[in-house]
Amino acid sequence: MRGREQTFLSELIAPEDQAIEAVVGRYQKVAPAVTRLARSLSSNPNLRVRLGSESSASADEVVCDPRIFQAAYHRNAPVTPDEVALASALHEVLHLVSTNLDEARALPDDWPVEAGSPGEAEIDLLTALERTNRPVAEVLFFSLEDARQEAQGLSIYPGARSVLEDLYLSSLGQAIDKASGLGQFVLGCFLLTAGYVGRELLEKRFDPRAAVALDDASDHCRQAGESDDPWYVAQLALELEAIARANGLITEAPEAATASQRKSLEKLDADKAADGVDAVRMVSPIVSDAESYQNTRRAAEARSAPSDRKGAADRADDESTSQLLRVSQAPDVFLPSGQGGKLLVTPIPAAFAGFGDEGMAAIDEASRRWGVDQRHVSGELYPLFAANQRRGLRSGFDQGDVSPHAALFIGAGLYQRLYERRAARTRRHYAVSLLVDGSASMLSPGRRANAGTQWAMPAALLGAWSMARLCDELQIDFEVAVFNRGFAARVDDTEGTYLAGRSAATAGLRRTQGSAADRLTSTVNHYMVKPFDRRWRDSRATLAGLFFTAMHPKQAATLARRDIRSAPPVSLFEKAANVDEFNVVHASERMGRLGAGVRILMVLADGMTRGSVEALTRAVESVEATGTTVIGIGIGDHTVDQAYRRHEVVEEPAQLTTAMVEGTRGALRRSLAYSGMDTWWLRASEHQHKERSIA
Repeated sequence: MRGREQTFLSELIAPEDQAIEAVVGRYQKVAPAVTRLARSLSSNPNLRVRLGSESSASADEVVCDPRIFQAAYHRNAPVTPDEVALASALHEVLHLVSTNLDEARALPDDWPVEAGSPGEAEIDLLTALERTNRPVAEVLFFSLEDARQEAQGLSIYPGARSVLEDLYLSSLGQAIDKASGLGQFVLGCFLLTAGYVGRELLEKRFDPRAAVALDDASDHCRQAGESDDPWYVAQLALELEAIARANGLITEAPEAATASQRKSLEKLDADKAADGVDAVRMVSPIVSDAESYQNTRRAAEARSAPSDRKGAADRADDESTSQLLRVSQAPDVFLPSGQGGKLLVTPIPAAFAGFGDEGMAAIDEASRRWGVDQRHVSGELYPLFAANQRRGLRSGFDQGDVSPHAALFIGAGLYQRLYERRAARTRRHYAVSLLVDGSASMLSPGRRANAGTQWAMPAALLGAWSMARLCDELQIDFEVAVFNRGFAARVDDTEGTYLAGRSAATAGLRRTQGSAADRLTSTVNHYMVKPFDRRWRDSRATLAGLFFTAMHPKQAATLARRDIRSAPPVSLFEKAANVDEFNVVHASERMGRLGAGVRILMVLADGMTRGSVEALTRAVESVEATGTTVIGIGIGDHTVDQAYRRHEVVEEPAQLTTAMVEGTRGALRRSLAYSGMDTWWLRASEHQHKERSIA
């Protein structure tokens, strides 16, 4: 046992770390070791171990309920969260693989069968126990079988066994104080069989009658721990029940008692017998009691049924487990305030490319109507990008310029040397990240009295499209992402699979996780439309499809309803909120890993963050402190004034070009000014970038 001076689990783990998604995340780290144990015990190298909403075990698959792992974290024991994750998972898989009570045998001659029971030639073990009409003996059997499996199965994992010992002993004192004499006796039998505690220590704290009975039972417990036959363990349980009865631990019904009264007394004794041991051990359903064992076996049979058609409950189980795993594996993002949370980062559904043709036409029409001219953007910003790129070149010529020694190279046949190249990779290359708010508020009508259309998200996406084309033209590393908060879509989702998955996952998680279901289904999402390492031409159709969905939401919804099997999941924007600060921090960290010297993070949003403006402000300040320029473009909303030091607000779509150009121009001017360069395009112009210092 570990010393009391060591740190306890309750001091190491915060309440949010006890949440089901955190528990599953820690399990995922130890899953390979758990699978190896399961395959070793079952002698099946192909056995699968996975998580599900209820435990089950079959020859080819073991399903663990993560709620069982979660219960272990409530113990105040001198162990770490990672130790609990491994020990609780090994414990559950051990019991699921090792427990099989279905073998039918002829009853032994000395088996105490109740008078009037049927006389089949062979019956299974639980039926044989039931016919003894001794509920306390059944409780003793499952306690002994639990302890026997732990003593033998975890012998090759002494570390996990020591963690279980610490978890059990942390609850022992309180369990002894609350348990009846019968409960103490059953608890003592469990601990002696598993070898966790010596008999002398228990006898000092037990009720005198329970201590005497435990002394008589010590040899039975030793035999149970060494046995490999559940039938023999059941016989020992029956003998232990007789010892408890002989020591007055079991209530004797009066001779005049009716059958109903006798049954009630037996049920009461069985509950008392289970109270003590269940307060200490980690309860695994398959070795909890006869009913839980049968439910676990039935669940396994249902999963391995010959029919490949799934009912609603099966689909809900699969979807809820899948969603739980997605959330648990999502990266943790921490804000400067210390607040942290999960950010589900995933590619945007590829089906949006199906609206690509309609989106291209809509972009051309909107660009003409709103005056977002690509040539205007390129003409304004190209000299600034070129000036920044010129730094770090060997000869002073821009990358792509014809070398002054071109004639010599042509004469020598060295055509590949016609253009100057960098002497070495420098830190002065670019990384541009474009984040677009994809919340439902971006699709709502404008806040002005004469606003008649939803233009915020279309304008933001058109701005991202324009900047993406410019970056591609200049061969600059860039990315485009859309963020919101809601049920996260998968890359292969269509409208049909998204709606079905959302409904099934919500129903399944509400059944298994209760109030936590809302947190698990309404996640903060970060959809990658065009990652840094993907070519622009491979993402154009997807971004165009998103623009069409935002520009013509009713038409897109109609098309989706007509063919839900192939249409993109347009419903992912319904009732979606957003938490800007988590996305800003995550995008900045991702961009920083590129090693770029000039980093521009442009956020196009309406400013209606579901978090707090103060948290967003601090997040932006911390990102800018790393050298990244953060530009907030508010689409019809002035919240960006408070949160972003460098900001522009557009009240009309036609103002978008000016906002983008001026914001990017300011970032490029600062980059050149730091290097001491002065050219005509750096001098003051009639358009001044709005910049506000935040105290």
